[in-house]
Amino acid sequence: MRHLTHALVSPVPGTDRSIHSFHFGPEDSGRKIYIQSSLHADELPGMLVAWTLKNRLRELEESGRLKAEIVLVPLANPIGQDQQVMDIHLGRYELESGQNFNRRFLDMTDAVAADVEARLTDDPAHNQALVRASFKAALERETANNQLTSQRLVLQRLACDAEMVLDLHCDFDAVEHLYTTPEAWEQVEPLARYFGSKASLLATDSGGQSFDECFTLLWWNLNQRFGNRVPMGSFSVTIELRGQMDVTHALAERDAQAILDYLTHYGVIAGEAPALPALPFPATPLAAVEPIESPIGGVLVLIAKAGDVIEAGQIIAEVIDPIADRVVPIRSSVSGVMYACANRRMATAGMAVARVAGTQAYRSGYLLAP
Repeated sequence: MRHLTHALVSPVPGTDRSIHSFHFGPEDSGRKIYIQSSLHADELPGMLVAWTLKNRLRELEESGRLKAEIVLVPLANPIGQDQQVMDIHLGRYELESGQNFNRRFLDMTDAVAADVEARLTDDPAHNQALVRASFKAALERETANNQLTSQRLVLQRLACDAEMVLDLHCDFDAVEHLYTTPEAWEQVEPLARYFGSKASLLATDSGGQSFDECFTLLWWNLNQRFGNRVPMGSFSVTIELRGQMDVTHALAERDAQAILDYLTHYGVIAGEAPALPALPFPATPLAAVEPIESPIGGVLVLIAKAGDVIEAGQIIAEVIDPIADRVVPIRSSVSGVMYACANRRMATAGMAVARVAGTQAYRSGYLLAP
């Protein structure tokens, strides 16, 4: 195992922060897997999973079973980890700028396309290697003038030449689910099976230039521009490890084992992977998800729970105004799995209450939560 430290831009003297990456397996294999956790710093199930993976990967490396370099970043957001305000952890947005930590990663498509266009050949493998090297070099030329952009740049540099990127997150209160692209679904489906994903949500571009899509979109854009000479050279998965309070050794062991089983099935860990379990629910478009909002403020009473299969028109919650004695039912307009819901019980008008994974796409444009 190699342990590397990557310094961030210090906002003021005496407040230095760093990102730590742990590298397992052969560096010269020509293959690389990248795994990180807690980019939203208050989403801690992934950090425990990453620590569990760290110990398991050390054992696998010592036994000679790793066939690719596996890079692990268990604490991807030291800025957000230090945002404890009056005993409340605020880890989704940077307090200084208000920006979501998982948005605005760099789109390097134009720079890479201009660099490689004249050097492309009819050999897809050669072109993939060319793009990876160009992507890495383009990011190395970038500079950061503040702490947040330097954090994004460090993470992007660490993952830019990986063929697989796994980003470990969680929701407020949720069952197992994941996000990936339609182009990658065939490769990701075994992971969804091992993980037991109750919703697998697919979008090529969900908006916001999030961490996972800053890699897949570059490859997709180059493929659209240059055709099959540049096939997809990377795929990303955001794995949602249930809810924020689901931090237990039992769940972390289960999730780490699912990831290791998948990496064995994928061929970067030597050994025989377990038989694929059944897929709990088929993949559906992210554009088919209904974000259900509260029409008024008041006490939120959930009628349905995360993981329930919902029918269109079904009441999933009520909001009660104790002053006016109003009881307002909240219904889903689509049928599907209610895979996530709020963990707050005082709703504000317009607050997101739950998300239901429908089957028919009806939204477009920006598809993510703020």
